[in-house]
Amino acid sequence: MHVLVTGATGFVGGRLVPALTDAGHEVRALVRDPAAYDPPPGVEVVQGDLLEPGTLDPPFEGIDAAYYLVHSMRAGDDFEERDRRAATHFRNAASLAGVRRVVYLGGLGEDGDDLSPHLRSRREVEQVLAGGDYDLTTLRAAVIVGDGSASFRMVRQLVSRLPLMVTPQWVSNECQPIAIDDVVAYLVGVLDAPGTAGGTYGIGGPDILTYREMLGRTAEAMGRRRPLVLSVPVLTPNLSSYWVGFVTDVPSGVARPLILGLKNPVIVMDDAIRDHVPVDLTPFDDAVEKALAPETPSAESPRAPGRTAGEPGRQD
Repeated sequence: MHVLVTGATGFVGGRLVPALTDAGHEVRALVRDPAAYDPPPGVEVVQGDLLEPGTLDPPFEGIDAAYYLVHSMRAGDDFEERDRRAATHFRNAASLAGVRRVVYLGGLGEDGDDLSPHLRSRREVEQVLAGGDYDLTTLRAAVIVGDGSASFRMVRQLVSRLPLMVTPQWVSNECQPIAIDDVVAYLVGVLDAPGTAGGTYGIGGPDILTYREMLGRTAEAMGRRRPLVLSVPVLTPNLSSYWVGFVTDVPSGVARPLILGLKNPVIVMDDAIRDHVPVDLTPFDDAVEKALAPETPSAESPRAPGRTAGEPGRQD
C-alpha cells in the first residue's frame, strides 16, 4: 500500500515511518523542510505544509492511505483555528486525490466531559476529518510512554527533581498509559484490518493508574524514592503548568495544555480494537524501563533543551 505520513518528524511519526516500511508499505513522508529530515531507507520525502493548501496536491498523488499526526501544541492562542485549517486542507487534498483510508491519532476523553481546550480541538479535528471522501479510522490514546514523549519527560523530570510535590486534585484521576511501541503497532495494524475502517477506538496499555501512582512507579524505575505528593483543592491546573515549566525543561507552552488535559479521567471504555488488531500490550513498568534506557546524564541537567516532539494523547 502507498502510504503518506504527516507529522513524520514527530515523536509518534518518527517511529511509525520505519514500522510501515518494515510492514511492506511504500511510505511517503510529508515535511515542511526536507533538508532537516533524515528518512529511513526507501522512504520518499515530499515538501508541503498543511497550512498552505497549494503545496498539497503532489504529496497526495497516488496515495492509498494517509496518517494525520499533526497538532498545534506550540501554536499559541490561535491553535484551534490552526488545527481546524490544517485538518480541512488535509481532508480536501486527500478527498481530491482519491485516498481510500485515513488514520488519525487523537486523545482519550469522554465526549460529554468538560475537556481541556486542546482535547476539544482534537475532537474538532476528528469531526473535520470525518467529512472526507475516505474511510476514517480514529485511535484515541492517553499518556504515551516513550523516550521523546513530552508527557513522559515531564513525569520523569518532576520525580527526579522534586521529592515533595503539591498538586491539584487531578493527581488522583485515573489514566491508562500506553507504550509508544504499542501505539505504533495499532497504527500499522489498522491498515490490514478492514473492519476498522470508519471506526473510532480507544487504545491503552494493560495498567490503569492514578497520576500519583505513575509518578511513584517512575521514581522507583529511576532508582529513587517515591515523591511525597500532596493534593490540594486550591491549586488549579493552570497554576500547576507554571511551576512545571519552571522545574522541568518542558516549555510552559507545552506544559500548560498537558497539565490542563489531566483534569479528566482517561481510560479505555471499550477495547473493541483488540478484536481487529491483536497487540501484546506492554506493562507500564516495562514501558518506563525502555523509555529511560536512552537517558544520558545531560538529560537531567536543570535546563537541558530536550525534545518536544508532536505527541497526541495527553496534550495530545
